[in-house]
Amino acid sequence: MLRNRDADWDAWPVQDYLAENYRRLHRADEAVIDHHSAVYARLDPDSLDRTVEFGAGPNLYPLALAAAASRLVHAVEPSAASVAYLRGQLAEGPDDTWDPFYARCRLRNPALPPSLVQALSRVRVTRADALTLPPGRYALASMNFVAESATEDRAEFAAFCQAFVRAVRPGGHLVASFMENMGRYSIAGGREWPGVPVDSERVGEVFAPYTVDLEVRRIDADPDLPEWGYTGMVLMSARRAG
Repeated sequence: MLRNRDADWDAWPVQDYLAENYRRLHRADEAVIDHHSAVYARLDPDSLDRTVEFGAGPNLYPLALAAAASRLVHAVEPSAASVAYLRGQLAEGPDDTWDPFYARCRLRNPALPPSLVQALSRVRVTRADALTLPPGRYALASMNFVAESATEDRAEFAAFCQAFVRAVRPGGHLVASFMENMGRYSIAGGREWPGVPVDSERVGEVFAPYTVDLEVRRIDADPDLPEWGYTGMVLMSARRAG
């Protein structure tokens, strides 16, 4: 069984991962953007002092989505490779391939800044283990394809989810997405990375004791994405219980 500590996340193959998943806008991305946008659209612009992307990876659109409501978006990521990519995108400007993603974000939430560059200007990147975040620091936390693709240990998956909840204040907002039923996986035919199969029921079980207004739903797998053995995606929103 591979656990989070067993993987060399600093060697995460960022460019291969982006090439397989984010060089064009997929239907699955649209579904995740639409789901998350509905959460942010219920919040007034600039109403949140700080939010966090829990295990940000190299994915820019969750960071951009938060700019509709958050005055500061904190991207917390342990991988040196992913941190280098994020900092490069902020310093030099985002790749053009992210433009269709941001167009979809603005379509679903016109409160976002006019440009992706403006949205990302609110982002600050920190290389750190998200599990070490101080409790109750944030008004909202977002997590996308992290807890289930960082370990093969179901208990460790639950611990990731609990730390995610703890990162927000009581009453704080939570929004997340998970790969459904995906185990160990490889990127571009290279080394294997840990993953634990989860579904809507498992996600609900993990979050129910710590949240209110919990909503969990799934979407079917996108046939245009890599065949990592997953069967769909699970989308979640909630608030931390008081």
